[in-house]
Amino acid sequence: MFWILQQSLATARGDITLVNYTALLTNGLTWRSLLVTLELSGGTLLCCLVLGIPLAFLLASTSPRTASRLMVLVLLPLWTSILVRTYGWLVILRRDGLINDLLVGSGLVSEPVPLVYNFTGTLIGMVHYMLPIFVLPTYAAMRDIDGNVIRAAASMGASLWHCFRTVILPLAFGGIASGSVIVFVYTLGFFITPAILGGGRISPIAIRIDRTLSTLQDWGGAAAFGVFLLLIVAVLGVTALGAARLIRSKPAAD
Repeated sequence: MFWILQQSLATARGDITLVNYTALLTNGLTWRSLLVTLELSGGTLLCCLVLGIPLAFLLASTSPRTASRLMVLVLLPLWTSILVRTYGWLVILRRDGLINDLLVGSGLVSEPVPLVYNFTGTLIGMVHYMLPIFVLPTYAAMRDIDGNVIRAAASMGASLWHCFRTVILPLAFGGIASGSVIVFVYTLGFFITPAILGGGRISPIAIRIDRTLSTLQDWGGAAAFGVFLLLIVAVLGVTALGAARLIRSKPAAD
């Protein structure tokens, strides 16, 4: 990290200067890449919340034996390389892939839907990779909830949705927050999935770093991009932790 910081401040002659950061922050492509990065990370997190919380609740509601079998299916994608999985999605999502064959064959659409080499395909690949990682801490938090608390809420007339919203979610907040931070921060630096499923049309910060190195051979500019991304992760991480502590302290204060 110190070496990267040194590279970001050094010129080709070895002088210490902020020229790399000036060029970085005054370039409109930088802010566009940052926006794309945040959109991908935020979209992945939202999809993981929508899909992962019910899935974790289902796992926590079943018997330990059934939950173990289902957890194997949840973790099964992690047994395969992310590169192999990404190319697998490329085969499934392309114009002559499995999904478009089913859509066209069933008559739902008249021509193939563009599902790859765009934001949609990249998001699908990222969600597929991060969903098991989000489910693990969420499931662990829900599994540790005392069943007597849920039964007590039901005996007081709480419906399943009311019990889920007012009892289960607050008690599992720690696991949900941990999984959310992991997903959001981890996806800020995603490279393989946007590079393959984005087809060069999706350019988050990780792609910009690669192009700065491979095309321009600009180590100082690439290092400045790396430090810039590191600062973003640090700021977002501290903000998320502060928000989580604030939210958790309110019930205690009440």
